[in-house]
Amino acid sequence: MTAPSETAEVGGFEYVFPAIRGIQAGHEYFVTMCPLRIIPRLFLFDEEELPPEMRAQRTLNKNRVPEIARYIVDNPDSYIFSALTASVNAEVRFDPIAGEAGPAARVGTLTIPMSATFVINDGQHRRAAIQHAIAENPELGNETIAIVMFIDVGLNRCQQMFADLNRHAIRPAPSIGVLYDHRDPMADLTRRVVAANAFLRDVTDRENTSLAQRSRKLFTLSALHTANSALLDGLVSDDSADPVAMAADYWGLVAERFPLWQQVHRSEVTAGEVRRDFISTHSIVLHALGRIGNVIVTTTNDRAEWSSQLEPLSSIDWHRSNPLWEGRATSGGNVSKSRRNVDLTTAYIRSVLGLEIPADEARAEKAFTRGDKQ
Repeated sequence: MTAPSETAEVGGFEYVFPAIRGIQAGHEYFVTMCPLRIIPRLFLFDEEELPPEMRAQRTLNKNRVPEIARYIVDNPDSYIFSALTASVNAEVRFDPIAGEAGPAARVGTLTIPMSATFVINDGQHRRAAIQHAIAENPELGNETIAIVMFIDVGLNRCQQMFADLNRHAIRPAPSIGVLYDHRDPMADLTRRVVAANAFLRDVTDRENTSLAQRSRKLFTLSALHTANSALLDGLVSDDSADPVAMAADYWGLVAERFPLWQQVHRSEVTAGEVRRDFISTHSIVLHALGRIGNVIVTTTNDRAEWSSQLEPLSSIDWHRSNPLWEGRATSGGNVSKSRRNVDLTTAYIRSVLGLEIPADEARAEKAFTRGDKQ
């Protein structure tokens, strides 16, 4: 199949797309491929000043566009985009390759007048990012993206299509994002750290972000990813140390200071009970331990010294019901993960370990102790 072309016709011009014809819910639609350079010309944003009820899409969130464009430009050999879904308000003509029936009758060319109005039902941020990416790297304009086109459906149907397409959209859980992300070096390090530590391999859920009561896992991969990012901050580029071995050793020493973690590992108590009654397995504590670990591992390479510095962890009362945690790590008994709570939890653990408290955590601690809970 060839790319869309512009061919002269009486009274104007037209687009000719290679296409496959299909039927969905009794309506004819077409699947085609279009060069990226054509996308900004087909889909124009002229609805932003209209009231919501007169638009077929939400307004563009311009803050998302640079990130998506950067993804394309930085990964020209491996980026991937799903199809755009669009509605076309025009009389179109489909010419099959051959015959009136059978497979060949579903493959042909779709001719659309250039006066047609194209409305994106799904993919407006991809469209805007494509325009930005081509401006930075014009060679991308020759690549193609799939488009699913519905014909002459009207505003009401366009709005309903947008609602239906987004009704069941579910963002993948952060943990499975870490598991499958092979671009992010820290995601790769986290996977390798878990693989290198027998305890973490056994008690880390690699797919879910919220652990069910009956789950026998203590941690989520996404929580460990956040903790590892704090632990290894500024250390990944250090050629003198293996960050995977360093992190695996550190978390192994931390785990030794939590007898309940070990009991879960040995199947002596259930993970659900520990997660219910204690805060030590929650992401806020792991994040705090990652921050603290960054100081410990950069101070010395001596694993025995790490162990000595971490020893006081076993003296902390990690019960969720401990009044110490209310307002610091919990709110009404529920664990809170705000930046302020992370600062306060980290500051307290540092004080128990006899470590210096940095300025930002010290400010949060001062506000907390004087009763400023906001």
